[in-house]
Amino acid sequence: MYMRLRPLAVANLLYGSRAGSSSSNSSRRFLINTRRSYSTRAPDNKRGEIDISAYPPERIRNFSIIAHIDHGKSTLADRLLEHTGVISKSGKNKQVLDKLKVERERGITVKAQSASMFYEHKGERYLMNLIDTPGHVDFSYEVSRSLAACQGTILLVDAAQGIQAQTVANFYLAFGEGLEVIPMLNKVDLPTAEPERAAQQIESAFEIEADRILHISAKTGLGVDQVLPAVIEKAPPPLGSVDKPFKALLFDTWYDTYVGVVCLMAIKDGSVKRGDRIVSSHSGTKYEVAEVGIMHPEQTPTTLLQVGQVGYIVCNMKSIAEAHVGDTFYKDRHPVEPLPGFVPAKSMVFAGVFPIDAGEFDSLNESIQKLTLNDSSVSVHKETSAALGQGWRLGFLGTLHMDVFRQRLEEEYDANVLITSPTVPYQIKYTDGITKFIQTPADFPDANIMQDFVESTMEPYVSATILFPEKYLGNMLELCTTHRGEIQNHTYIDETRVMLKCLLPMAEIVTDFYDKLKSKSQGFASFDYEEAGYRASDLVKMEVLLNGEAVDALAAVMHKSMVVTVGRDIAKRLKDVIRRQLFDIIIQTAANGKIVARETVKQLRKNVTAKCYGGDITRKMKLLNRQKEGKKRMKKIGKVELPQEAFLSIMTKSQN
Repeated sequence: MYMRLRPLAVANLLYGSRAGSSSSNSSRRFLINTRRSYSTRAPDNKRGEIDISAYPPERIRNFSIIAHIDHGKSTLADRLLEHTGVISKSGKNKQVLDKLKVERERGITVKAQSASMFYEHKGERYLMNLIDTPGHVDFSYEVSRSLAACQGTILLVDAAQGIQAQTVANFYLAFGEGLEVIPMLNKVDLPTAEPERAAQQIESAFEIEADRILHISAKTGLGVDQVLPAVIEKAPPPLGSVDKPFKALLFDTWYDTYVGVVCLMAIKDGSVKRGDRIVSSHSGTKYEVAEVGIMHPEQTPTTLLQVGQVGYIVCNMKSIAEAHVGDTFYKDRHPVEPLPGFVPAKSMVFAGVFPIDAGEFDSLNESIQKLTLNDSSVSVHKETSAALGQGWRLGFLGTLHMDVFRQRLEEEYDANVLITSPTVPYQIKYTDGITKFIQTPADFPDANIMQDFVESTMEPYVSATILFPEKYLGNMLELCTTHRGEIQNHTYIDETRVMLKCLLPMAEIVTDFYDKLKSKSQGFASFDYEEAGYRASDLVKMEVLLNGEAVDALAAVMHKSMVVTVGRDIAKRLKDVIRRQLFDIIIQTAANGKIVARETVKQLRKNVTAKCYGGDITRKMKLLNRQKEGKKRMKKIGKVELPQEAFLSIMTKSQN
């Protein structure tokens, strides 16, 4: 058994007693200091595990906080942890639950986290489980599974900014899960705060009475002491029975170097303890439980986890790919009905990742493997490009997910990578009834097959919600229509703000749609979306030809109406970045077997007539014709080398 010793006790042990003190006094002082070294919450057994079985479901509250980016969600979580004594009030607590560097830098939550708090209310002690969820639409499935582990949620709105697009999306996600929504206005202490206007927006958009809204300031602590009592009184306790067979919902995982995969679970029925054998409903794999506990806020082992509680389980799971968010676990030989809503992770945005230097392939491969240990939603397939060499085809949940992955590769592993333009999965329906998903332009059928064997092509659509001030309504309508959007409706949530709903092709929003949205609204618009299925669309494959040879890395699938505009733009930008050779370089873009744009990089020529200071014109023509023949022979054997700038130019949308 290991003992935690205070510094004085360690000093007495190593160096003996002070001068003039007897050895018996030294021993007694050592024993006293050893006794004082334990936490005030004494362990209940020799393994240092605490007992939380005294908390029945009636005295447990599982809740989350949903908010738009930068509305103070992580700050409120810090204040709640301080208020309940989980962390000290040192003033240095900033984003305690945001463990990743990218989360702290961007001010966003990427991975779900939980923290258990013990709180006394009206003479009774409650176990409060805060589940911190991501807010971005890319992680909407993880959010829905995290909310399924809760019974209530705090809807946090910035009193200065009012409700935003992400606020609307997260509210309806929580409303669809049947959670009790507890509205709160944050940052009411700011000089620019307008709590009355924000409360009116909440009442208009969500039909929540303004007198039910709490006014708080997470930064200063104003009104924070009212938050947990409101959760206890308004959020219902978890349902379930300890006498029923064990059933648990897996809502998050991470990889630990020493114990393997750590699973965060919400216990719906029964109980689980160390030594039990549990089974995954999705895969049928059996695991032996090595440790159970709660996040307080770090891993704190307990004797067991029972109905209504939220905690972690270490079960000797070796690979993160074995853990599926939304999966149901039960005890061996006691099968149960799986919980509804489980869907395997599905990638919606694909991109090629290649090392800048081919010699860094092995180190980049190792970095990607390490990074995917904690992110099973990234699909990885090796890919070889004639232009870029060996690399990978990675699938992501969305564009933010892809950007976060790239940033973590560069910051945590010091990797230099080239990421190709993101694409979305398309559907090809053939005349024989077979439907095929297309993830790369190379898999798209050529013009002859499209004409003879393809019945229809389909692309994914999203249902978008855009919130903005009224004066930008014209700009927003123009932006949506130029990106092939279908306007559904627009409503006024107050006198000055408009909520616009429209259908957009997903291929239109994975590139520069968000940048244009912020530009046309001077930064005031907010945007969120959800999947809306596949719809028929006239899709074609556009290829880039250099001297008649296709460059596979520059091929793209797009709507037929965009081919001419995009083709001309790509040809012009390639002409600016391709270096001149000793022969002409012909740049062409083609679709459906037809050339849609052409540019020519003129050859470098030596002035072969410089020595002809006079004489007949036939002397000059003879020299020029000889040079022309040499250029033809050189063009047959010469190859065009594309610089990295060419790919970066294509992958960066033009400012126009």
